[in-house]
Amino acid sequence: MDGNVRPANMERITTPALAEAFIEEQIQALRSQIGDQKVLLALSGGVDSSVVAALLIKAIGPQLTCVHVNHGLLRKGEPEQVIRVFREELGANLIYVDAVDRFLDKLAGVSDPETKRKIIGKEFIDVFAEEAKKLEGIRFLGQGTIYPDILESHGVKAHHNVGGLPEELNFELVEPVKLLYKDEVRVVGKALGLPDGMVYRQPFPGPGLGVRCVGAITRDRLNALREADAIVREEIDKLPVRPWQYFAVIPDFKSTGIKDGKRYMGWSVVVRAINTVDAVTATSADLPLATLKTIRDRVIAEVPGVNRVLWDMSDKPVSTIEWE
Repeated sequence: MDGNVRPANMERITTPALAEAFIEEQIQALRSQIGDQKVLLALSGGVDSSVVAALLIKAIGPQLTCVHVNHGLLRKGEPEQVIRVFREELGANLIYVDAVDRFLDKLAGVSDPETKRKIIGKEFIDVFAEEAKKLEGIRFLGQGTIYPDILESHGVKAHHNVGGLPEELNFELVEPVKLLYKDEVRVVGKALGLPDGMVYRQPFPGPGLGVRCVGAITRDRLNALREADAIVREEIDKLPVRPWQYFAVIPDFKSTGIKDGKRYMGWSVVVRAINTVDAVTATSADLPLATLKTIRDRVIAEVPGVNRVLWDMSDKPVSTIEWE
């Protein structure tokens, strides 16, 4: 039977009991596959790589080395969360790489979205490969491949998993959640004790805030986006029923504002909130006006350089979910 095909009779993991059974099954399978060898994992902090990391920690403990690359395009608090959860709480062997300057220097002046994506992807592979070469005895590469990745791209998950490594880093893959759908991965993550902020982390593009800071990325505009995005998510999180995805975008233009009786040029923050089943089509979420006003007031008061807050009400199609 093809190991990349989900069996027709495979029961969906919908309860803690089923998740526990899956975890025990995978622990035995991982130990059988890996033996006493070492595993390397690129840990983004997203649900897929986090669940794989937690599974591997339970199965092989110190034989796992996680590498978390901070490229400066993560959301507010995400690098700190990865360090706290995996190094401090789970005791993982975690290598933290501060590559912020390296990435942002490469991206300086680059406005084309596809060029930005390529730079971010290549630089991530280069950084990860450099860290891998420093380690000895690594035989396996852990990956957070899930079943939709296999269906859509034959197991190659762009941006999140590490593809295109140099030939000398010829690792055997370890993919314990490759037959699971995203909702099943979340159930397993809860059963593993991962925090809700990680288990229910919203979909986040591989290039991160790099495609939400529209046009050429500048550090001040990127920092403004990170702060505004945190406010948007914090306020919408308070709603009893939340949209499927919600975030902030900063377009690459300025408009006139007034402060202390004087005109000045400032950035706009766009609030994007959508509902979808499959991400192929999406509808703009109906946000309460009171929530939008609170977001407006907080962003303008708390985020330097911003003087407008806009609401993106467009559906997909014709608009895409992301702006770039």
